[in-house]
Amino acid sequence: MFEPTDLEMDETGVTELDLQVGAIRGPRPDPWRAMLPDFEIDVGILPNVELDLDGAYAIEGPATGPFSFDHAAPDSLWPSLKLGLLDFPDTTADHSGSAFALGLQLGPKLPVAAQAHGLGFESLALLGYGTHGVHTVLNLGGFVETAPDAMSTRPKGLEAGLDLGLDLGADGRFSLTGEVSTVRFFSSDPRQMLATGGMTWSATPQLDLSLVGLVGLVNGSDRFGALLGISPKMHLFGRSKAL
Repeated sequence: MFEPTDLEMDETGVTELDLQVGAIRGPRPDPWRAMLPDFEIDVGILPNVELDLDGAYAIEGPATGPFSFDHAAPDSLWPSLKLGLLDFPDTTADHSGSAFALGLQLGPKLPVAAQAHGLGFESLALLGYGTHGVHTVLNLGGFVETAPDAMSTRPKGLEAGLDLGLDLGADGRFSLTGEVSTVRFFSSDPRQMLATGGMTWSATPQLDLSLVGLVGLVNGSDRFGALLGISPKMHLFGRSKAL
């Protein structure tokens, strides 16, 4: 499942842990799976360089009958570098102007499932635009996944997505979020297209809470699901200051 990313760069020495737990119904005839969790760890290395680690651990139910914890279904790990290449911030006193940014995220895909093997790779070009509390990031990229087993071919293809955010109120503590993503495979895997929508609450400068629902738009995608998120930030090294 491709999740578009944003262009937020954590400050040097700041680590953000983004955890989501919930339940997702797979494409027909796949069963439910419990996400325990879907995670992303971001570490600010330099003002325009961030080290990220993305992955997911799920437990999938049986193909038929009521849900029960049947077998683990971990996703491959994606350690990556996120690079801020260009940044044109909004310099107006009342923040009524526009901001643009360009970035890149790339790195290997590591096999973690019992039968998976071989290294993959994924890269994304990121184009961000913001104005009047609206934030959008266009994601364009491609990938070669790890092989699920010794007999299967590697999933590979192109991916595109749009990450959306709308601040509610001047303080920005509440925001609406949304994503639209699509994956077109060159392998035999079916095309995917997903849409998500939800709300994020910045409970403190160091903690965000979120609730997100998702729905599949084409056959081959996950059908629907819901995820609860928690995103704490902490300062690990460098000069500490208010987050």
